[in-house]
Amino acid sequence: MATSAASVRTLLVVLGDQLAPDHPVLQELDPDRDAVWMAEVAHESRHVLSHAARTTLFLSAMRHFARQLRKAGLSVHYRHLGEHPEPTLGEALDTDLERLQPTRVIVLQPGEHRVCRQLEATCRTRGVPLEVREDPCFLVSQTTFEQWAGTRKQLRMEYFYRQQRAALGILMNGDEPAGGQWNFDADNRGHFGRDGPGLLPPPVAFEPDKITRECRDAVARYLPELAGQTDAFDWPVTPEQAQQALADFIQHRLPLFGTYQDALWTDQPWLYHARLSAALNLHLIHPRSVIDAAEQAWRDGHAPLPAVEGFIRQILGWREYVRGLYFHFGEAWHEWNALEADQPLPALYWDADTSMQCLHQAVGQTLKRGYAHHIQRLMVTGLFAQLLGVRPAEIHAWYLGIYVDAVEWVELPNVVGMSQYADGGRMASKPYVATGRYIQRMSNYCRHCPFDPAEALGAKACPFTTLYWDFLDRHRERFARHPRTALQWKHLEKMDPERLEAIRAQAHHIRNTLAQGDRI
Repeated sequence: MATSAASVRTLLVVLGDQLAPDHPVLQELDPDRDAVWMAEVAHESRHVLSHAARTTLFLSAMRHFARQLRKAGLSVHYRHLGEHPEPTLGEALDTDLERLQPTRVIVLQPGEHRVCRQLEATCRTRGVPLEVREDPCFLVSQTTFEQWAGTRKQLRMEYFYRQQRAALGILMNGDEPAGGQWNFDADNRGHFGRDGPGLLPPPVAFEPDKITRECRDAVARYLPELAGQTDAFDWPVTPEQAQQALADFIQHRLPLFGTYQDALWTDQPWLYHARLSAALNLHLIHPRSVIDAAEQAWRDGHAPLPAVEGFIRQILGWREYVRGLYFHFGEAWHEWNALEADQPLPALYWDADTSMQCLHQAVGQTLKRGYAHHIQRLMVTGLFAQLLGVRPAEIHAWYLGIYVDAVEWVELPNVVGMSQYADGGRMASKPYVATGRYIQRMSNYCRHCPFDPAEALGAKACPFTTLYWDFLDRHRERFARHPRTALQWKHLEKMDPERLEAIRAQAHHIRNTLAQGDRI
């Protein structure tokens, strides 16, 4: 029997990235006395400008989840986009707290400090106790992370990863790592060569069903200002589809994932990548099930150990580590700007209108699909922003809104720390900077580009290369004696002073051109 408005005891708030089919609090609910609350609010797509596909994904997954809860006999109070006047999550909840008068509210730990503050303030104003519980859809609790972090001066992912491998018994042979080593990264840096990747089996795609089409229409109607396109939308929006996507990846792409995980190729958005990050981040699939499937593929002889280890490291290593860092340092992430970057985000990040083929490809693909794999993010869009000196808050807002898998706990440390080094080295031991030659080595983008990655000066100079040398020059005092970057800065010391001055001038011209909204 569904609860009435006057008889709600516990109100469970389910956020759009907490859609686990085995959500632990659901087991505690009494259908006659308790209820679930969910809401689609415009502000969640506007506080940073969201990609239309990202909002469509969240809304569709939420509506599918709510439908399953109702089928299970639970009472669900659900607010649809455009059908209520409240613009923010807190305001929408406030209206229903007044109407439902629950005894308490429960929510799993939100993946964004801003959202948690809203819920806390709303419940405090209404005088309703709020219980914020640990989210069990991760492998490492924040308590465990803090215990690990408390014993170290530097919080490096590799050591966290090794400890968790051993603690959780993942890719282990007794007390030793499988294959006799923890990390096979050196085996996972392949590129396709001049002939390219050849024929690749396309990943399983999910044709939008009625619910997804309704969500896509609602986004177009009520949020017409959102960026990007939804014509190519084919993401998994249910746990069943997420399991299909996992099986498809394990069968067709995992064996070569390790070798080519850093490779790039024109008009090839997926290559050997899993397309599972969005499903993981919305909790449509549990990370342990993904890891177990990959490990079993190795034990069955289907995929080599370097590929499996590299894939598992992204989930057990980076994903869990980044979440720990997000809550460990709290909202300080928003304030950091260690390199004093002050340039605006170029317009090309919103329209892909540039002659630089690597950026044209990565941004164009992003606008079309809401997706780019980790090297496109780190070493193309992220690298250019760092070399240019874009304000961390601006590039953070772009990443948070533009990618379908973006939730702040995973996006903010990766951008501010890993990509932009704006955290001053709390996450990464050195800035990830390179000339255009890196992109040339890992892709075929440069073959179709008017710029030469070997050149730093002149009309054909690659902006990445010009800005790279300018970056070294601008940050000479900070990094010239750094043990992991000294070699790069030694090359700068050998440069002719007149050439360096010309590079400074060309870098200044690039910045001015982009700051004025002009095209490069």
